[in-house]
Amino acid sequence: MAATQDNAGQEIVADAPFSNLSTRRHQMFPELTDAEIDRLRKFGEVTHREAGEYLFLTGQTGPGMFVILCGGVRITRRDGLGREHLIAEHGRGQFMAEVGQLSGKPALVDGLTTRPVDVLLIPPARLRALIIAEAELGERIMRALILRRVALIENGSGGPVLIGKRNDRRLLALESFLSRNGHPHSVIDESDEDALRLIEQFAARPEDLPLVICPDGTVLHHPSDPELATALGMLPDLDASHVYDVAVVGAGPAGLATAVYAASEGLSVIVLDSRAPGGQAGASSRIENYLGFPTGISGQALAGRAFVQAQKFGAHVAIPVKVRALHCDEQPHRLDLVCGGSILSRTVVIATGAVYRRPQLEGLERFEGRGAYYWASPVEAKLCKHEEIVLVGGGNSAGQGIVYLASHAKHVHVLIRKSGFESTMSRYLIDRIRSLPNVTVHPHAEIGRLDADESGLASVVLKSPLPDGTDHFDTRHLFLFTGADPNTEWLRSCSVETDAKGFVLTGVNAGSGCDLSTTVEGIYAIGDARAGSTKRVAAAVGEGAAVVAQIHQLLAERAGEAIALGA
Repeated sequence: MAATQDNAGQEIVADAPFSNLSTRRHQMFPELTDAEIDRLRKFGEVTHREAGEYLFLTGQTGPGMFVILCGGVRITRRDGLGREHLIAEHGRGQFMAEVGQLSGKPALVDGLTTRPVDVLLIPPARLRALIIAEAELGERIMRALILRRVALIENGSGGPVLIGKRNDRRLLALESFLSRNGHPHSVIDESDEDALRLIEQFAARPEDLPLVICPDGTVLHHPSDPELATALGMLPDLDASHVYDVAVVGAGPAGLATAVYAASEGLSVIVLDSRAPGGQAGASSRIENYLGFPTGISGQALAGRAFVQAQKFGAHVAIPVKVRALHCDEQPHRLDLVCGGSILSRTVVIATGAVYRRPQLEGLERFEGRGAYYWASPVEAKLCKHEEIVLVGGGNSAGQGIVYLASHAKHVHVLIRKSGFESTMSRYLIDRIRSLPNVTVHPHAEIGRLDADESGLASVVLKSPLPDGTDHFDTRHLFLFTGADPNTEWLRSCSVETDAKGFVLTGVNAGSGCDLSTTVEGIYAIGDARAGSTKRVAAAVGEGAAVVAQIHQLLAERAGEAIALGA
């Protein structure tokens, strides 16, 4: 491992950057020709910087994409502990940005000029215009931006350092939040020597953990998701006076599809979500029956692509921002936010999907996030590696979880009420599960209670013994895939009609599945939150595309009425 010196004499480790992506380095760091640079000039402005100046700094708002016309720039990654690693030395014809610069997010790396430079600076709005206008060149640039973010995530570069107990529910929640949002980070167990030193340095008490150290030096004690997002600059500035054409509540497949189609067709769009892109589908370890992906794709990867695509077309995405209430008797409609403030929009698309259903088990809340989980992401998979686990559920989400967790756990015990999966799960998943040697399906089995010890969940006790006499499973990991309920409680302030279960009614007289409008003009419902919807990712995406056509029609009618009144 080679080393170099920065301007202050501090040693910077020159690791083999992005070793897992080394075969795609030519795509990650392409060199533009003079002709290609000339095509980019109309999108930016040329500026000069002397040697030793920072073009951008980790944690500070990124100004956009820099194209080097002459000179040199050193790119380094830095974490919350101040550790720096060399990523690359850039020269003429190379450009500096990653996917966050599509929306002007804080930089995740440092860019220091090593020689006097002339650079072409293309700000975020012009960068999006460039990618759309210059199709072939824009595709190469977009691919590089995405690969750079992937590489940064693999290395934890430019992100916060999380310190705490590995099985602490709040630490796991923060780690999951950052992972689902594609933000680099690293985790240090509190027993680590570096962690102990930092805990002492910041006088952190046990109740202050997890401790989060941001790249700019900010230290957070036991932060919430919104507090962490604010410190990292993930939240966009929300203008309460701006009126959007479309406000989409929910960034699952349906909501993201709406954002992509609406923004690409010239409508001003904002997407609001309280957690992360992808919704429940984003937590799926692998979706194998989605059209166009014959080898399958993880829900997070699919959501991440849609998220970038929406930003490419100029959609504003605010995560994590939770909507408290919708005032649909006003025009434009007003959405009040839990964090304060509000959003105005001519139309609103309800795409909040569903929330995980909690079984009626006494004391279950004690184990949520620390032994009991409602999804199976890489964070949870690491915790149960080489251990026996119990999973409850017989739907497709359960099937995907079983297949994924079986590749990590020692053994997976599956509890289902029915005699088999045939009526609730896709055939390809049933066949896959049957072929797994470390999976045992227990039909007609239900949980009676959960037992604990000083470390947390200790065993899952059954209501009735199995045919072989087994009445409990000793395990510290329980995965619950027991269905979901509509996430529509926030609509109580609005006169939108729902069915007895809380799903939003749509169509003519709120009874047709073709028309996605609700009982209130300008309010639409799509995806899992809509009554009668098909609970499939492809169906949700289709509804996201269809609702945009209906929104166009409504806005055109309103514009015609306004012209008629003016005449």
